[in-house]
Amino acid sequence: MSATASVEVPRAWWLARWAERLNPLVVKEVRQGLRSRVFWLSFGLMLLACFILSLAAYVATIEEGLKPQGRTFFLAFFFCLGMVHFFLLPYGAYRSLAREREDETWVLLLLTGLGPRRILRGKVASSLVQGGLYASAVGPFLLFSYYLNGIDLPTLLLVLLLGACWFLFLTVVAVCMATLAEGRMGRGLAHLVLLGVLGLGLFYGQVCAWFLCEQGFRPLISSDGALVFALVSLWLMLTCAWLLFETAAARLSLVTENYSRAPRRALVVQTVLSALVVLLAWWDSSSQRMVWAMSLLGCVLLTLCGLVLATDLDGQARSLRAATRPWSLLRPGALRGFRLAVLLLLFWSAACGALFVLSTRNLASLELPGVISLPLYALLYLSLPLWVARLPRSPVFSSPATVRLLFFMLGGLGLLVPSLVSFVLWREEGNTLLSLLNPFLGVTLFSEGDSPLDEPVLAWSLLGCVALLAALSVFLADRSLAAREREVHAA
Repeated sequence: MSATASVEVPRAWWLARWAERLNPLVVKEVRQGLRSRVFWLSFGLMLLACFILSLAAYVATIEEGLKPQGRTFFLAFFFCLGMVHFFLLPYGAYRSLAREREDETWVLLLLTGLGPRRILRGKVASSLVQGGLYASAVGPFLLFSYYLNGIDLPTLLLVLLLGACWFLFLTVVAVCMATLAEGRMGRGLAHLVLLGVLGLGLFYGQVCAWFLCEQGFRPLISSDGALVFALVSLWLMLTCAWLLFETAAARLSLVTENYSRAPRRALVVQTVLSALVVLLAWWDSSSQRMVWAMSLLGCVLLTLCGLVLATDLDGQARSLRAATRPWSLLRPGALRGFRLAVLLLLFWSAACGALFVLSTRNLASLELPGVISLPLYALLYLSLPLWVARLPRSPVFSSPATVRLLFFMLGGLGLLVPSLVSFVLWREEGNTLLSLLNPFLGVTLFSEGDSPLDEPVLAWSLLGCVALLAALSVFLADRSLAAREREVHAA
């Protein structure tokens, strides 16, 4: 009797501990979701569609004999599951969080002591639990398509694994989108943007599933390009989901908290680990195209993240300002966010440039200026709206929304105006000096060996001019953000 009691005490202790660690919001959201009409309607329609498709598969096997039909019906079953995973459930997670903020019940959730991070984790986890219920219902139909021939089991499992990661990413995107808008017009715009993003996400998920099924598992493993694409997609989905989750939690935190530490730390870790992933992929293939593509993708993502960092608010609490030093890049503030973005861009470009040099085994490669020009144009067009917005001397033009809008406007002007002026004045395809102000044409001119910049001396000289413009713009943006921070703190 005593031995049984001694066994039951640790078991009860572990159950009590896990019950305390379990997010109560998950239970609430799952129960509320399972009781809704949307769940039962979508669940019933999905099962009905899968049942009709299974009957069609049975009829097709009777009429056409042993002809492989598994790939076609697997994509049909996966489309039924994708409609729920890639559209309905992420949209439901968005509406759940947006409703909390619209009905002003968010304050009541915070009073429970859960905190923004645990609340968001509960929203995401409840959506994943409901997705698991849908997947368990469609699972037998997906396995049934394997017995119809035409698709192997590793390919089936790979598609489901990447689909689960894509479902997680879209759910986090939807939750993060619910934290962006404050007013009614902003929420309406965010709602329309989310519908477009989820529609594109559904289309992209189905296209990738079709590509993987057509490619097959063994050709995918033997093909370096397809395998690298799948691994890079998986890496970006997981790391970007982590970054967006931390960003959403930071937006819902109080101004008096060090809300910027977690998302900026996630961005730094993502950049460093991504450089290591690129190093491993380069070590396996030593491909210049892979290094070039990764450098371009990383510069684009870091530029967008840097725009968010450089438009942070400068009204943090006095206790946080007292402990802030010039090297405290993880603390709140647009100035420290801009400096962190500049350092990450330089680090990423230096890492990719070093791998490119090791791939070519030649420092005088004609394509090397193109790799170096990527961060220069990123720094130029990232810093340009930061100091241009300060020229009118009005706080309205220095607001985060205005600066972000100005970034896209200046980027669009940089893409159109130089080419238009060159065509009007010279009636030619383009003037080299004016094309250097166009980020797309400038990178193309620096990277192509048969361009007008095929002379190494001319290419490096013009690259130095672009570097000088980028350095000057970064310096002006840094001083403008420092002046604005002093004005805000003095007020």
